[in-house]
Amino acid sequence: MTQTKQPIAFVTGASSGFGLLTSVALAGEGYHVLASIRNLDNRKQLEATAQEAGVIDHIEPIQLDVTDFSAVEAVIQDVIKRYGRIDLLVNNAGYAAGGFTEEFAVEEWRRQFETNFFGMVAVTKAVLPSMRKRRSGKIVNISSISGRIGFPAMGPYVASKFAVEGFSESLRLEMLPYGVYVVLIEPGSYKTNIWSKGLKAITFQPDSPYEKEMKAILKYVNQIADTASDPSEVIEQIVQVAKSPYPKLRYPVGKGVTLGIVLKNVLPWKWWEKIVTKQIRQ
Repeated sequence: MTQTKQPIAFVTGASSGFGLLTSVALAGEGYHVLASIRNLDNRKQLEATAQEAGVIDHIEPIQLDVTDFSAVEAVIQDVIKRYGRIDLLVNNAGYAAGGFTEEFAVEEWRRQFETNFFGMVAVTKAVLPSMRKRRSGKIVNISSISGRIGFPAMGPYVASKFAVEGFSESLRLEMLPYGVYVVLIEPGSYKTNIWSKGLKAITFQPDSPYEKEMKAILKYVNQIADTASDPSEVIEQIVQVAKSPYPKLRYPVGKGVTLGIVLKNVLPWKWWEKIVTKQIRQ
């Protein structure tokens, strides 16, 4: 076992986006970060950013595909054996798949859930026994505004994030008696590569009955991606949760996110439908 006084963080999906930035930020706060990446060949951006931030010695890239459940168990147990614990788990691995339900293959729905939901559950389950026995730990699940509000042509992604929300609520209540805090980070739109990857994944046939709607939605999503904010405030929120002795369950982050959630919850559904459809058409 490696003796270290540094708190130990495990971050999934650390090759880019929120996962990369979170890994570097936590290393800067004194954590030893196990930054998991599906393919270690993609670690160059992480290492370059960590080197620039002066925290390269506190980040350990580790290969892990969260959909390989037997590997998940083996990797987590190896980390706990080597360091004695995992103090903070950040479940970030995921991607956005979209399309109209009629045209979206069931296999693609399954693949979306395998990564965004079941992979997260597998990593969490592997960490729980150690945290429960130590009566200490934090589990931060990166959700989305899409986990609170459904959007057309994003059904697979939205459904997976709604699942993350429900799972996190239940797990929070299960683990509170053991001193383990489960937290949801709910970002709006930010400049990460989830947009470029998500847009590439959206396909439709030229003779699709949804062609007009799909083009309007793609235009809308592109506009959002072009005007999205820098992700630093999301990373700052994750760091604050890591520091907090008693974090809340939910942290909506981003321009208009809290207002959108409130309006959806208080307005009659017919009004909400009109707001969303009008916004997309514009």
